[in-house]
Amino acid sequence: MFHDHRMSSHAQPLQASNDSHELWIEIVRQKLASMRFGSIQLVVHEGRVTQVESLEKTRIPAEANAAR
Repeated sequence: MFHDHRMSSHAQPLQASNDSHELWIEIVRQKLASMRFGSIQLVVHEGRVTQVESLEKTRIPAEANAAR
């Protein structure tokens, strides 16, 4: 049986500007809105968010595994 485990990790460098605070918050909101299962990680350098990483998982229903 084929298992579709989509796992992706994306790091996005942020531009240094006055809008950096709003930029990383918007990136987190977008990733969160499109994700069902997974995690979002912030990378901080010298007190500033420099990367937003996400890991998305696709869960296989228990019924599908029990039918084996």
